[in-house]
Amino acid sequence: MSSMKGSTRFFTIGLVTAWYSSNIGVLLLNKYLLSNYGFKYPIFLTMCHMTACSLLSYIAIVWLKMVPMQTVRSRVQFMKISALSLVFCASVVSGNISLRFLPVSFNQAIGATTPFFTAVFAYLMMFKREAWLTYVTLIPVVTGVIIASGGEPSFHLFGFIVCVGATAARALKTVLQGILLSSEGEMLNSMNLLMYMAPVAVVLLLPATLFMEENVVGITLALARDDIRIIWYLLFNSALAYFVNLTNFLVTKHTSALTLQVLGNAKGAVAVVVSILIFRNPVSVTGMLGYSLTVIGVILYSEAKKRSK
Repeated sequence: MSSMKGSTRFFTIGLVTAWYSSNIGVLLLNKYLLSNYGFKYPIFLTMCHMTACSLLSYIAIVWLKMVPMQTVRSRVQFMKISALSLVFCASVVSGNISLRFLPVSFNQAIGATTPFFTAVFAYLMMFKREAWLTYVTLIPVVTGVIIASGGEPSFHLFGFIVCVGATAARALKTVLQGILLSSEGEMLNSMNLLMYMAPVAVVLLLPATLFMEENVVGITLALARDDIRIIWYLLFNSALAYFVNLTNFLVTKHTSALTLQVLGNAKGAVAVVVSILIFRNPVSVTGMLGYSLTVIGVILYSEAKKRSK
């Protein structure tokens, strides 16, 4: 029995490590490509991610049968998935655009305010009220980011606005998903949802790429003639983007919701430390204090939500 328990523990640790590595890897590689490498095409980059997610989801579900395939039952359900896909696109593209202008550490600090936006949207769209204590815990979440913004040496207003937009869109997707796909017949697990959302995302992103980042394929091919590594970077980055979703699904399946929340909070902090070590972006004491306050707020928020249930 103990050997069984030990192997399960190793499996879980391996999963969490893969989840952290793919998450932080995508973030850092996106940052490297979009600002350090000078590949200034965040919409095209997102489209590459979504193309990989479409292909790899199909392989994982239809061929490898990693999870049972769920079918889309009606046109209405497909329209709901498309609406989610649109919000999903907006959040990923905005997040990638913000990485062109902001350091990863600050990007993560803003991203940590997701619970605040989730609470706001849940209240506005579902009239869902939380216990007053839960709202109180959101004060340090937001205050921390305000402090971090004031102390951020590499502050960029446009990058900041786009990053806040990305965070709000991420929260909106969570709330919308709860509303749109909540009935028994329409619920999809995250792997199936990704398999249906990603191709819709590609269709939405294609005209945006052609219109806003014209001749990006030509430019990428020209870049590849000088440096073939760009193709490998894009392929590896796109595959990693799928593994973020796959490992997230598996970690959710093999651990509890609480463990997932704790790991999620810690992941942001690990990403911040790793990015500062790699990119050596300047950080201020004020910025770090602000970020710490936000993380503490998020932990208190998780606790308050758990207690109010």
